[in-house]
Amino acid sequence: MPLNRPMQRRQLLVSGASAAMLAATTGRAMAATYPDRPISFICPWPAGGTADRSMRAICQAAARVLGQPVVLENRAGASGMIGTKALATARPDGYTIGQIPISVTRFSQIGSVQLDPLKDLSYLARTSGQTFGIAVPASSRFQSLRDMVIHAKSNPGRVTYAHAGVGGATHVGMEQFAQAAGIELNAIAYKGGSAALQDVLGGQVDLLADSSSWAPHVEAGKLRLLATWGEQRTPRFKDAPTLKELGYDVVVEAPNGIGAPKGLPPAVEKRLRDAFRIAVNSEEFKQVADAIDAPVMYLDGPDYEKYVRSVYRQETDLIQKLNLKELMLKG
Repeated sequence: MPLNRPMQRRQLLVSGASAAMLAATTGRAMAATYPDRPISFICPWPAGGTADRSMRAICQAAARVLGQPVVLENRAGASGMIGTKALATARPDGYTIGQIPISVTRFSQIGSVQLDPLKDLSYLARTSGQTFGIAVPASSRFQSLRDMVIHAKSNPGRVTYAHAGVGGATHVGMEQFAQAAGIELNAIAYKGGSAALQDVLGGQVDLLADSSSWAPHVEAGKLRLLATWGEQRTPRFKDAPTLKELGYDVVVEAPNGIGAPKGLPPAVEKRLRDAFRIAVNSEEFKQVADAIDAPVMYLDGPDYEKYVRSVYRQETDLIQKLNLKELMLKG
């Protein structure tokens, strides 16, 4: 005998309501106990670099708020994408979080990392930007960026520069600059800024394109800073002009942030957002950010996600303009 259809509907409604109540109760229970063990934090860059230093500081500050250790794990390689992929595919329970390089918006579209940053990641907090620049050894023939450009025009492909990974901010930023300057440079890729720095200090590469790993060596007189890449001059190195000042319409700040796999329980996501808001604004983090010339550029999770979406659209245009898919194959 067929079941009464109104009764079926009532049973389905009751079942759905029961499931929703169970989920809400589970979420509240999780929020009450989370975190009850250490949290793993994936840093997609090598130990010792500027990203590693800033993330260690923010993890320490967040750990105090959360009441559990936030243990940093370096998973470097593929211009930050090995660690980012590991983050995106982790269990979404709040016990694996990490730094998200904004370049994931580029690599995902090029196809060098199999994830969708608009669907596979949760965004908790944008943290800080970076002060990028072009530096040369103190003994270099290039006294200014103009000197380098003149030499590069006469010697296409002969001037070498070290960067922190193919398709990353330092690589793409230099290619944007080279296109604007009408020159061809020889890009040398490294797994991170620290290794790139060492080879420039050793005189094996002509130029260093990096965030401020060069800063202490500029102050010590071992490197000379030719230009920075921000909208304005950096307060610590006021004598170094920006690319924009020198007539090249290139600005690169590449702010990073903190994220997690998609699908976090809402109460856990809120707990993490609150913790990292406090951590980003802590004196501990600000001191490290100042030391590595990383301006604090905080955004809470929802606004950070909107920012990522806007950058994703910009990267679509940049990929076409620089023919980045071909550039990646060369690199």
